[in-house]
Amino acid sequence: MEGQEGQKQEPHLLLAHNLFLLTHPDVPDIEKVRLKHEVFASIKEHDMAPLYETLAADSVLQMDRAVLDSMRAKIDEELKKLDERIADAEENLGESEVREAHLAKTLFYIRISDREKALEQLKVTEGKTVAVGQRIDLVFYMLQLGFFYMDFDLVSNSIDKAKNLFEEGGDWEKKNRLKVYEGLYCMSTRNFKKAANLFLDSISTFTTYELFPYDTFIFYTVVDAPEILTAIEKVPYLSEFLNSLHECQYKSFFLAFAGLMEQVKLDRYLYPHFRYYMREVRSLVYSQFLESYKSVTMEAMATAFGVTVDFIDLELSCFIAAGKLHCKIDKVAGVLETNRPDAKNALYQTTIKQGDFLLNRIQKLSRVIDL
Repeated sequence: MEGQEGQKQEPHLLLAHNLFLLTHPDVPDIEKVRLKHEVFASIKEHDMAPLYETLAADSVLQMDRAVLDSMRAKIDEELKKLDERIADAEENLGESEVREAHLAKTLFYIRISDREKALEQLKVTEGKTVAVGQRIDLVFYMLQLGFFYMDFDLVSNSIDKAKNLFEEGGDWEKKNRLKVYEGLYCMSTRNFKKAANLFLDSISTFTTYELFPYDTFIFYTVVDAPEILTAIEKVPYLSEFLNSLHECQYKSFFLAFAGLMEQVKLDRYLYPHFRYYMREVRSLVYSQFLESYKSVTMEAMATAFGVTVDFIDLELSCFIAAGKLHCKIDKVAGVLETNRPDAKNALYQTTIKQGDFLLNRIQKLSRVIDL
């Protein structure tokens, strides 16, 4: 998966996204017809016989035996040339040429989607590589493999490996690239806080177009920063989502939120966390609204959000039961009463508990000393 020049997404990761959409329940059938043609064309272009066999076995694509045989023949021919190149380099050329020959074979296995052999050949190539920068480049290939297969163990181990290599050297450009890779890993494994910090650190230095386009990076990172604001309108609903929450325009926020969630649902990395994210954002917004009131009528809150009283009743009941909101519902009066924890009282109780703990420790210590 060789990094692309300019601002192009790595073809294999684009293919992975199309495969995700092809099997997504919410994608219309007519769109899936187009996606199936694109996926099949990409597989043929890169001779991805192993992936083709897997998809055919899972009934995602229809098996065409002639196409498969053609791909296998091309693979055998190319592997023969690569092995000859390695043998020639080992016999007649220097260490640098030997490494390049092994790297070419690594990239070929990655191109044809032979995961196991790609990882094996990466280790062989690593053994032929001395320069720290080149070893870090190999780790980026491992990371791209991990994201293609959503193998987060491989991604996590590769990130740790890259960080260890950076202790030996490595330039700032590669360190900044790794932040985006790690941010994507954190986001994909629901560590949103760390992901946000890593993405924010990368706004002004973003160069990882092989992972996703800059518009997608804006979608993940949206903040009040000049680099983001110049392109925020390219992502539907995103500006309204950000500004309406900041300005407490809750009806507009809910409309934008609904539109944005349709995009989250179709994002390969965020889709597994769709329901969780929906709950957390709604909980945050309801808390923000209630923060301004000691009590408020259900009707007033429903009007503010542009929904029905029954909807608000059901929503808040679930969040209150889960301990996400500090309020209670007076069903008879149709009123919400907030009961936020008293910060001073909580601090007082914590101090008392810590004081009791300390006194008990001192008493135990004094008994030991007396003995």
